[in-house]
Amino acid sequence: MLFLPKSIERFLSKNNTNHGMGVMLRFAVLLTVLLILYSLFFQFFMWLEGRDGYSFITGLYWVLTVMTTLGFGDITFLSDAGRLFSIFVLLSGLLLFLTLFPFMFTHYIYNPWLEAQKKERTPRSLPEGTKGHVIIVTPSPIALNLADNLNTYGAPYVLLSNDSQQTMDLLDRGYNVVVGEHDEKEVYRHLRHDQAAMLVALDSDTRNTNIVFTARDAGAPNLPIVASATNDESSEVLKLAGCDQVFQFHRLLGEALGRRVLNDKERCSVILRVEGLVIAETPVMRTHLVGKSLKDCGLRAQTGVNVVGLWERGVFRLPHADSVFTSTMVMVIAGTSDQIQQVNELLGPRDSTRQKNETPVVILGGGGVGLAAARFLRASGRSFCIVDKIKKSGVPEESMITGDASDLSVLEAANLRKAASVLVTTHDDDTNVYLTLYCRRLNKEVQIISRANLDRNIHMLHTAGADLVLSLASMVSNSVINLLSPGKVLMVNEGLNIFRSTVGEDLAGKHLMGSGIRSETNCSVVALRTLDSTMEINPDPYHVFVANEELLLIGDSASEKAFHERFHS
Repeated sequence: MLFLPKSIERFLSKNNTNHGMGVMLRFAVLLTVLLILYSLFFQFFMWLEGRDGYSFITGLYWVLTVMTTLGFGDITFLSDAGRLFSIFVLLSGLLLFLTLFPFMFTHYIYNPWLEAQKKERTPRSLPEGTKGHVIIVTPSPIALNLADNLNTYGAPYVLLSNDSQQTMDLLDRGYNVVVGEHDEKEVYRHLRHDQAAMLVALDSDTRNTNIVFTARDAGAPNLPIVASATNDESSEVLKLAGCDQVFQFHRLLGEALGRRVLNDKERCSVILRVEGLVIAETPVMRTHLVGKSLKDCGLRAQTGVNVVGLWERGVFRLPHADSVFTSTMVMVIAGTSDQIQQVNELLGPRDSTRQKNETPVVILGGGGVGLAAARFLRASGRSFCIVDKIKKSGVPEESMITGDASDLSVLEAANLRKAASVLVTTHDDDTNVYLTLYCRRLNKEVQIISRANLDRNIHMLHTAGADLVLSLASMVSNSVINLLSPGKVLMVNEGLNIFRSTVGEDLAGKHLMGSGIRSETNCSVVALRTLDSTMEINPDPYHVFVANEELLLIGDSASEKAFHERFHS
């Protein structure tokens, strides 16, 4: 009942009901005319039968009972002419009352009425005083993933949708969403954009431009606006429209995939640099570490790096002294640039005849991600072979195989059975799972790096045989949250964070080894800043914490939460 007055007002508005009410009015006029004519004909046929004592109201009653098929009651014709007239009235009633009227009533009255009620029930603005929130325009699956991650980190957000039904569905699923058009300035004012922490546009390049331009034109000149773009030209246009930060996520994802290809000269893939601290990933595959434990491999003694995590088929865990390396593991290591370079030399080829780098990397999919990976590989001196149904311009003839990647003869032509690495980069997760499983069957030793568009498919890709999986949705979320909270740095890997904390009373006076940080919170300290501003990377296990020292730790979101709860930081 609270929504009833506004629903009636919206229903009767010119924009919603002008055409429908006009059609229903014409239909009502037609019915009225027919009822009057049939009533008059009723009196005429009764007169022909010599029964002229019936009034106009009686005739109208008879017409309605016949047209609505309720029955003739106590009034019937005795002549064939009257009965033929009754049949005609009955058939016209079936057409008008039982067919056209229900359809028109539902289409022009009932459905618009429900839509008006639905629109009135969907939120169209945020409460006054709302501030510090992130506005996400267009609730695509990737945008929903961003909303989930923001919610995990306690950052308020609101999704903007232009579809009432979609808005209701998202509200039922627990999302904070407002309905409105992306190209209306008043909508952004209703979203309190002047008090927002950030606006994120994740639609097409053209629509993103309109979103940015409209939001900027609505006021709030200091609002940080972030948008995605497909190409360089769109990036420039978005900046002209008023965008502060433009990400070409497909290009970044392609480069990230290319960096993780096995390279005998550069075994380490640097994924983060923070004030002299370097975080890198290193596949254990095809190194002398396979089968050795962490305490026996001598990695820290020879290079100084610290193994701070292990990925195996998408599962992250902290290493222990007795952890045994397998060929499917990827180490996460921390150290200085010089230490990372020493790891490259230590894990590089020991046989001068080894020619793994000369084997072309097979890239399945020649879209934006695949081409970006190819450009990265070419710049790093690696050869590649792209497999795609459509020939790509700018790709050398010898580096292109045109055909369906699910065709065995096509993969044979790409020399997949002898390839050291394969990148699965199509835009469809179902296809990527299929191709990953197929490639693993054809070559059990090949390194498979797969792209996932949505986080929910990461586990399935690992199960299918992928050694590494990078998610487009996670890359978007990480980039946005990094900008939103520059004090916390998210690594490219799904769910793995580098975060800062200050030594408090619970840690002060304890040495690192006996602090319980790793055993009780599943976090690992990768660096600390002493009171004299000295950065110690991979601090000594016997370092004694001093109050107000700054720690850099690595762990997932659950580990980070556990650390703050345990040590009240």
